[in-house]
This record gives sequence, C-alpha cells and structure tokens, in this order.
Amino acid sequence: MTQPRPIYGLMAEFKTPEQILAATQAAHAAGYRRMDAYTPYPVEGLAEELDLPRTRVPMVVLIGGLVGAAGGYFMQWWAAAHDYPLNVGGRPYHSWPAFIPITFELMVLVAALAAILGMFFLNKLPEPYHPVFNVPRFDRASQDRFFLCIEATDSHFDAVATRALLQSLQPVGDVVEVPY
Repeated sequence: MTQPRPIYGLMAEFKTPEQILAATQAAHAAGYRRMDAYTPYPVEGLAEELDLPRTRVPMVVLIGGLVGAAGGYFMQWWAAAHDYPLNVGGRPYHSWPAFIPITFELMVLVAALAAILGMFFLNKLPEPYHPVFNVPRFDRASQDRFFLCIEATDSHFDAVATRALLQSLQPVGDVVEVPY
C-alpha cells in the first residue's frame, strides 16, 4: 500500500477582486489562518483579511540610515580631527557644520541599500521554486486571475471540508490540489 502524496494545500481560481476578497473573508470566518492570495495587482482589504503581519522594512531602513549617518560622521571626524588634523584658516579640527552634507548623503545611501536588501531578505527572495508554480493555470495570476490557496499546514485543514468550502465560493473551474 502506498502512502498518500503530501500536498501543499488547495487552490481556487477567481475572476474578480471582489470574488477573491469575499472568498478570503469566508475562509477567514471559517477559521483558516494559513492561506495566501495571489493577484495581478493589489486588492484593497485583502492584506487585512489574510492577517498579514506588518512589515519590518521601515525599521531596517531607520537602522540603516542611522548606521550610515554615524559612519559618515565618524569617518569625517576621524580624518579631520584625529588622523590628519590640518589647521585651515583657523577652523577647528572638529567642524561639525562642514560634516553635515556627507553625513546626510551617507545616511540616504545606506538607508536605500538597507531598504533593498531588507525587502529581499524579508520576502525570502529570490525564491526560484514555490509549490503553487505546479498548478497549471497559475501563470494567469500575473495576468488576469485571482487565486486563493489554503495551506495544508493550517490547523483547520481537512481536505474534504476545505475543498467543499472553496467549491461553495464558486471559483472558476475546479478546486485543485497544490502538490509539493
């Protein structure tokens, strides 16, 4: 006797943003929490229904900006006041107003790099493979279709009951299994 093949979850396809939002609300009301929606463009209210956590990218950008500003200021102070002090026209060695432009520029540069790298890292990118790519019609998710996938790791997941719930939401076609 062979073991049943594990699945990632069940997926339903919808035509409109209103349908995907209503389907997500119904799945959330039924107690499902481990689900994801795939849409060709952002749908208002979908993130709230999916209980997506708030992003940590702003904190990463703030830390990057502070590190860039501190590094830029320290670099200039070290060069001008400590490592190679020059008396130019009676100006003090630690002339902080002269350090502001470079400090600002390095703050912006490091914050921008932190935003890009933080976004990639927090989104787990690049992700060349995901189980939903195994669904034949999933390529339409970037064109004109909306998909809702309820993961098998959800505590309320039951293949029969979850399939019945998704089918009751009138998807386009049948509810499909998402294999690993």
